[in-house]
This record gives sequence, structure tokens and C-alpha cells, in this order.
Amino acid sequence: MSLAARTPGVRLGGSRLFRGCLVVLSLFVGVSVLASWLAPHDPTIGDFADTFADPSLVHWLGTDQGGHDTLSALIMGSRTSLIGPLGVVLGSTALGVGVGLFSAWRGGWADTLIGRVLDVLFAFPALLLAILAVALFGKGLTAPMLAMAVAYMPYTARLVRGLALQEKARPYIAAYQVQGHAAVFVALRRLLPGIAPTVLAQSTVNFGYALLDLAALSFLGLGVQPPTPDWGAMINQGQAAVLEGKPLSAVVPALAIVLVVVAFNTVGEHLGDRIARGRR
Repeated sequence: MSLAARTPGVRLGGSRLFRGCLVVLSLFVGVSVLASWLAPHDPTIGDFADTFADPSLVHWLGTDQGGHDTLSALIMGSRTSLIGPLGVVLGSTALGVGVGLFSAWRGGWADTLIGRVLDVLFAFPALLLAILAVALFGKGLTAPMLAMAVAYMPYTARLVRGLALQEKARPYIAAYQVQGHAAVFVALRRLLPGIAPTVLAQSTVNFGYALLDLAALSFLGLGVQPPTPDWGAMINQGQAAVLEGKPLSAVVPALAIVLVVVAFNTVGEHLGDRIARGRR
């Protein structure tokens, strides 16, 4: 019997904290999708006559040192701040699943060689690879996103390899092989669906870490470049506002990052716990 058939307990239910985190994530995703319609002002246009403004009916969260509306920058910045980690997770998951399945299925010298390569990649932090990518290809979002996808790939690959080895030893896989089904068919159409929930849980946790890394890169001035709004860049630009006693332009995007990261980690850990209980 496949893993999917043996885990009927993997459902969305869960605690109030889990449901609350789903609501938070849904709100942020909805805001990022509708950002162009929700932002009350153009965050790329500032008014130097209205810098460091206090919250008001015109600027609900005040303005920064360039007179940009903080709320509008926060809303529009949600796009780059969420799209970047999404690209990292999609890329690392696709690469990790392919590498992990191939390693587990082939075994032997191929498995050993892939294991050593993954060990080398584990030695390089994702943020370091992203900085190297920026040094080679220039500042922006694309190069760091691709570099981080490679850096996060070993985590998914190791997980997929371990799960695939467990499933490969089960009778239903041998039955498909005896029936003459191709290895690719068995791995992708029968084995992969069984391990997909666990991979999804790991990818959910990875999203939060990728968001932190990309925000740190933007804070250092190496990621998304002004005037494009981004939460990490907003924190960097808001340092002057903090010194002026107007911390909202820096504190608000920091709180947004914390909320999204905590929500993704909570959802990922909950899914992982449900899957682990379902296997018993």
C-alpha cells in the first residue's frame, strides 16, 4: 500500500493557531495579488514636503524620509517579498525531487556521487551563494533567487531520497516492476504522489527561511533595488526614520516579515506532524 493510502489523517483541520496562520497567509497572498488596487498611493513617488509624516487619514502609516506612503510601499512590496521566496521554493523543490528520486532509484555509485555533491552544497549557506550570484550577475531578484534555489535543493533532495528508499522497498513498487512498468512511470506516477505531502510540508517551512534570506539580501542593498518596493529594502531605508523617532516605516515591514515567516513555519510544522501521525 502506498504512503498516500496509509495517511488518511493528513487533513487541514488542526488547532486555532494553525487556522489563524492560514488566515494570515491568505490575507498576505490576497494583498499581494490585489496590490495595484489596494495601494492608496504610488509608493515610487515621494513628496519631500511631507517627509516623516505621522499616521493620518491621508497616510495611514505615515511616510518615510523620501515622503513615500508607508502603507502603499508595504502593500506593493508584498509582491516582490513573496514572489522571490516562491521562486526559490518552486525551483529547489523541482530540483530536489528530481535529484532525490534519481539518487534513490539508481543507487550504487550514482547515489554515492550525488550524496557527496549534496554534502558540498550543504557547506555553503544560501545567503552566501546569493551574494556570490550578485557579485557575478549584478543586483536584483533573479540571480539571488536562482542561487538560493540551488542552495535549498539539498534539503529537499535528502528528504525525497530517504522517503523514496522507504517506499521503493514496499511490495506495491515491486508489483509494478513485475508488471513491466517503466521505472520513470513507477517513480513519478506511483511513488511520488505518496511522498508529496511530506515534501509539501518541507517546502512550506523552506518558504519562510527563503523569505528571511531574500529580505536580508535586500536590506544589504543587494536584492530588489529602489524604487521597486520590497520589505527588506524598506527596513534598510527606514533606519533614518528610526533615528528621527518615526519608526513605523521600518517596524511595519519587519512585523510583516515576522508574521509571514512564523505563519509559514507553523503551517509547515503542523503538516509535518499530521503526516507523521498518519504513518503510525
